[in-house]
Amino acid sequence: MPLSEEEQRILREIEANLTATDPELVQQVSETTLYRHAARAIKWAVLGFLAGLALLLLTFTRVLFLGIVGFLVMLACLLVIERNVRTMGRAGIESFTGSFRGGALRGRIGDRGRRWRERWRRDDA
Repeated sequence: MPLSEEEQRILREIEANLTATDPELVQQVSETTLYRHAARAIKWAVLGFLAGLALLLLTFTRVLFLGIVGFLVMLACLLVIERNVRTMGRAGIESFTGSFRGGALRGRIGDRGRRWRERWRRDDA
């Protein structure tokens, strides 16, 4: 259902007031997307998973309770990762991994894959 003229006017006034009072918040909200938020949550969850794994491996044989805590941290982080991957969906994952395929990662390692294939290519002639 579209907004009425009066509702649109009120919404524009609210936006103008917010922009005047807190421009940093407006900029932050306008730049943040669902994909960016989910990707950030996934990155933190991966770090938490690795911390839980380290806690598990380092303390499991000495203090069983801390090993169990490490396992529970790993489990919680995996659940956060799974939820955010579902939130991102297929299009979000492709845009998130696109920079690794052709952009930043290729610039770091160069064309080693192509050179490797050329080196081991069979000459059928």
